[in-house]
Amino acid sequence: MGLLDATRALVTGGGSGIGAATCRRFAAEGAAVAVLDVNGDAAQAVADAVGGIAYAVDVTDWAAMDAAIADADARLGGLNAIFNNAGSSTIAGVHEYDVAEWDRIVRVNLTGVFHGMKAAAPRLLANGGGSIVSTSSISGTRPSGGEAPYAAAKAAVAALTATAALEYGPTVRVNAVAPGMIHTGLTDPLLALDWAVPHMTAKTPLARIGTPEDIADVVVFLVSDLARFVTGQNLVVDGGMTLHGAGVDGLLERFRPRA
Repeated sequence: MGLLDATRALVTGGGSGIGAATCRRFAAEGAAVAVLDVNGDAAQAVADAVGGIAYAVDVTDWAAMDAAIADADARLGGLNAIFNNAGSSTIAGVHEYDVAEWDRIVRVNLTGVFHGMKAAAPRLLANGGGSIVSTSSISGTRPSGGEAPYAAAKAAVAALTATAALEYGPTVRVNAVAPGMIHTGLTDPLLALDWAVPHMTAKTPLARIGTPEDIADVVVFLVSDLARFVTGQNLVVDGGMTLHGAGVDGLLERFRPRA
């Protein structure tokens, strides 16, 4: 018996990193999984590995998201979980951000979550209930210089999560997970710098960089019946890093002299 034997789940950004790890953990716990990613080949590779189905989808495209979630709902026999995980970021000062780049980051990290909720929630309600989990970030709770659109969008994900929990309870539980420094493709360029890993490790009480599996296990918990009395929460999973301040404090200052 797995924790998610009766679960039919959809994961955005499922082709790599936290999304791929969560797809694997979902499947290991008995869930049927639909994998969505802007990189269709990556989504298909993960789906093949977990016996799931794949969709090449940009989460900022409402029509494509709605169509994919409708198709997954039909093919899996009724969705009862969605993990809104797709995300993206860059680093610049507030006034230095190009308007188009600001819009892109907010659309991926916030509007993409809204699209997932908008498409999935009516189906979860019609299917008798379930769970929505979205990826926020410690950047939304303890922002650093250089990540304005990302931090603003992730803070908004936490607020959207609380609003949705109020609207969809008691039938659907809605929560967010806020990762700290996790080693993924998104953080590879940062963690490859010679100072980054020692700096991040030193400020983390659990004394290591997180892995995608560290977050995936928490998402499994939030989706499972173990979290049956948990809703509207933004659960920080950062090894204690934010006890000492923001996650990427000083990063903008380190990069500005090179610009």
